[in-house]
Amino acid sequence: MTRGVWKGPFVHPSLLKKVDKLKDQTIKTPIKTWSRNSTIIPEFVGHSFLIHNGKSFIPITISEEMVGHKLGEFSPTRKFSGHTPADKKAAAEGTSEGGAPKAAPGAAPKAAPGAAPKAAPANPTKDKK
Repeated sequence: MTRGVWKGPFVHPSLLKKVDKLKDQTIKTPIKTWSRNSTIIPEFVGHSFLIHNGKSFIPITISEEMVGHKLGEFSPTRKFSGHTPADKKAAAEGTSEGGAPKAAPGAAPKAAPGAAPKAAPANPTKDKK
């Protein structure tokens, strides 16, 4: 369920205070936050945040395209470490998920059983002289 329009976007109050303090400073240090559900507002553009993903802090610099999104969208909580070795082995052997062998590159696709045979092309390659 979305948040009511009349309420406006949610931004954690302490996060707003930290951004207001940094507006006056010339050196902008990253703001460390755990508030992943805070909405990015136009005042955040140009500031750097360290967003917690449950294990570590991910550094993010806010740009104009990020306005309206949540801070947590830019700090993934899961790390994809690749497919299992069994999947890699199956792909190397040339089998598909169903266990049927894949067609060789450049080979004509096989018709389904009971289907009418297709006519072969008249001249698949140019005549060599």
